[in-house]
Amino acid sequence: MGDEDLLFPFEFYLVGTPLSLQANTASKVRWKNEVKEAARNRVRETAEWTYLEEEPLALTIYYFPTAPMGGDIDNIVKPIMDALIGVVHLDDQVVERVVAQKFEPGVRWTFAEPSEQLAAALDTITASESPAPVVYVRADNDLSWRRL
Repeated sequence: MGDEDLLFPFEFYLVGTPLSLQANTASKVRWKNEVKEAARNRVRETAEWTYLEEEPLALTIYYFPTAPMGGDIDNIVKPIMDALIGVVHLDDQVVERVVAQKFEPGVRWTFAEPSEQLAAALDTITASESPAPVVYVRADNDLSWRRL
């Protein structure tokens, strides 16, 4: 599959509180299914995009909680990566780089040029009188991280 067949980056977001590896099995399964369904919905919206072969990827995960996060940001990564198997990548071994960041309430932050999906995620957070937590995920095949 050539690069002309793929559109990068692949981005989506979902409303919900991410679960960590320490969560009970039923809760983790439910969360992974929510992530997988959000990714599948975005694939359906982006008809030109096809899921990735075995090329190197970078994942960016932004979490926008509605209250200070109780756990560590690194604990939310693996369940999200596992949920993307078969939708965004064939195996999470192709992921060479992961950036995970939380944006806690009350802390000022801005995005100079947010993508369409990130802007939609931000709108979801700010548009509601009772905001819900949002997770934004981006898969990219930009290999610039290899040039150190």
